[in-house]
Amino acid sequence: MTAVPLETSVPHPAPGVAAAVLGLSKVYGSGENRVVALDRVDLAFREGEYTAIMGPSGCGKSTLMHCAAGLDSYSSGSVHIGTTELSALDDRQLTALRRDRIGFIFQSFNLLPTLTALENITLPLTLAGRGADREWLDRVVSMVGLAQRLGHRPSQLSGGQQQRVAVARALVSRPTIVFGDEPTGNLDSRAGAEVLGFLRDSVRELGQTVVMVTHDPVAAGYADRVVFLSDGRLVDEMTRPTPDRVLERMKAFDGRAHTG
Repeated sequence: MTAVPLETSVPHPAPGVAAAVLGLSKVYGSGENRVVALDRVDLAFREGEYTAIMGPSGCGKSTLMHCAAGLDSYSSGSVHIGTTELSALDDRQLTALRRDRIGFIFQSFNLLPTLTALENITLPLTLAGRGADREWLDRVVSMVGLAQRLGHRPSQLSGGQQQRVAVARALVSRPTIVFGDEPTGNLDSRAGAEVLGFLRDSVRELGQTVVMVTHDPVAAGYADRVVFLSDGRLVDEMTRPTPDRVLERMKAFDGRAHTG
């Protein structure tokens, strides 16, 4: 495992913050083809909190998450995971940070078909050359209800079970933060509710920090807060969301920034 050196650390954006973006902008193209995907976004993700990112199609929500997770570059501003500023890292250090301190859950599950559920779950540790903390692994597997399915390959699991494997994989390394990109987008409502419940439990029972991009007001209702983007800008925030409140807020968007 490659440790991220201490000299890459910068002052923490604020106490109790797992990740933060400061003045974050992302611009594609130039001249007449210039597109501003993110426009000077300031946003902090507090430790032990479940945040949903919402907004109309093309508003920049997935771009924001990908930049915050170190999966995409940005034009200006800064991104911090804990006290580490991502721009201070070289490619090797950034890879190590993503592997060791960030968990990912994707809409398409991204499981390796030749590996068992257990092998998929522990894959980040295997790649890092680390053994599993057996007590933590058992706790995560129990929370997502997979104890009886660990020897099965993805083709032997339902979509909901595959996404539960992906949730467990994201949690197994005890990351600083877990990012989910439409994690229930390929699931039916029942399986989606199970996965969202597991993410909720990971925050409540394990103290995990979770950030999820979603277009679904029901999914957002599982979060502690919802932040709304429009035209690449942060335009609103809601705490203790309910599906009805989120739906009403989403109806206010007409493709232009609305600060309501």
